[in-house]
Amino acid sequence: MIKSLRRAAGCICVLLMMNIVLLLDFFTKNESFIFSRIFYGFFLWITIGFFYLITEILPCYEKGLKLRLQVLSGGYELIVTSAFCLFAEITGYIVFFCTTKLSPLAIIRRHTPDAQRGLLIMLAVNALMAGIFLFIHYMNGFLRTAFCSAQLGIVLRLLMLFFWWLLPFSLVLFVKWCAIVRREILYEKNRYLLDSARVESSVCRTRFPVIMVHGVFFRDWQCLNYWGRIPHALKRNGAAVFYGRQQSSLSIADSAKELKQEILRVLEQTGAEKVNIVAHSKGGLDARYAISRLGMAPYVASLTTINTPHRGCRFADALLASLPGWLICFTASRYNALFRKLGDNAPDFLAGVQDLTAASCAVFNSRTPDMSNVFYQSVASKMRSARSAGFPLNIGYLLCKKYEGDNDGLVSVSSAAWRNYMGVLCAGKKGISHGDMIDLTHKNIKGFDVCEFYVLLFAGLKKRGF
Repeated sequence: MIKSLRRAAGCICVLLMMNIVLLLDFFTKNESFIFSRIFYGFFLWITIGFFYLITEILPCYEKGLKLRLQVLSGGYELIVTSAFCLFAEITGYIVFFCTTKLSPLAIIRRHTPDAQRGLLIMLAVNALMAGIFLFIHYMNGFLRTAFCSAQLGIVLRLLMLFFWWLLPFSLVLFVKWCAIVRREILYEKNRYLLDSARVESSVCRTRFPVIMVHGVFFRDWQCLNYWGRIPHALKRNGAAVFYGRQQSSLSIADSAKELKQEILRVLEQTGAEKVNIVAHSKGGLDARYAISRLGMAPYVASLTTINTPHRGCRFADALLASLPGWLICFTASRYNALFRKLGDNAPDFLAGVQDLTAASCAVFNSRTPDMSNVFYQSVASKMRSARSAGFPLNIGYLLCKKYEGDNDGLVSVSSAAWRNYMGVLCAGKKGISHGDMIDLTHKNIKGFDVCEFYVLLFAGLKKRGF
C-alpha cells in the first residue's frame, strides 16, 4: 500500500512538472499586477521543481536491499512511472482536443485569431516542456538500470544503445529490458527476505568447517570469487567457508598435495576435528586423492562433488589424439606463462588436461577407493542445447554430446554420478551449465536458485551431523 502511494505521488510530481506551462497560465492569468504574477509563477516553479527533483534523486524502491539494488529498483520505478506519465499525458491531450467545448473548431469560434494563436503556442510549448521533463525522468531510470543491473547482458545493452530509435524493434528490446530488471529485483528481494527469515536459525552452520574446492583453469582469487554469490549466501546463513587454494592447473596428485596442506591449515586455525569438502569439477578428483591416498580420510567428514568428471571426459581423449602436437604444446606454454603472472607458482596445463581423460580416470578410480568413514555424495547438471551457454561450453557440449550424451558443457551426467547420487539438475529453457553450478556469470536462472541450492546442501550436511 505504501509503495503504491509513493509511486502515485511520484507520477503526480512528474505530471505536474511536465505541465508546468499550463499550470503557470492557470494560476497567474487572473493576476493584474506583474509582480504578483512573477511571485506566484516563481513559487509554483520552486515548489513543483523541488518535489520533482526529490522524485528523481530518491524514487520509490525496494527496501532492505544493498545500495546497488536499491538504485536498480529505483531505476525500474522511474521507467514504470515514465510509461504511465506518457500514457496519461497523451490521453490528456486527446481529451482536450476532442471534447466538444475544447475542440479546435470550438476554439476558433470562441476566440479571436490572436487569442487562438497564443493558446496553440502555449500548448505547443507545454508539449515541448513535457517531452523534456519526461525524457529526463526516463533517462534517469534507464541509466540506473543500465549501470546497476547484473543480469542485463552486454548484447542487450549494445542493442539498446544503437537501436533505441528503431521502432518497433526498440519497443521489443524495452519490454525485454524491463522484464529482466524486474526479475532481478524480485529474485534479490526474495533472497533477502528468505535469508532474513532464517538468519537466527543459521541453517548452514555445520558441525565442521567447509572447504570449497575449485576446478581446473581457475584460482581462488580474492577479487573474483570462483563461486560467485554463493559464499556470501552461505555465510549469511551461518556457514564457516574456506577455500582449497590449489593452483589453477596441475596433475591431480599435485593439486591434492596442495589441498592437503589447506585442510591441515584449516583444522589448525579452527580447532575442528574434521572438515567437509564441497568440490566442483576436477576439484572433486583432487579431494578424493587427498582423502584416499594422502591420509586425509580421518580429517574429512564428507565430500560433495559438483559436476566432477569421475569417469573422465571421453572427448578429451579424442581431442588429445586428433589435435597436432605443436598446437597442444603452444597452448600449454601460453597458458602456463599467463597463470604464472596471475599467481601460480608452477602451472601445468597439460598435466591437468591429461588427468581428465577417460583412460586416466579409469586408472585413477582403480587406485583411489572411497573411504568407509567419509560420506560421499554427488550431483550433476545438464544443458539443453549448445545455445545454452557461450564459448567454450557450447563447443564442449557438442563434443561431449557426441561421445557421452547429456552433459553440462564439459562433464557428462554419467561421469558426474558418484556414490550417493543426488540426481541431475536442469531448469529453464537452457538448462544448467558447468559454469552455472558455481554462479560463474552471476546469471539468475528461472526455476533454479543456485545460492539456495548450496544453502540447502549445507543444511543437509548439518542435518546429517557433519
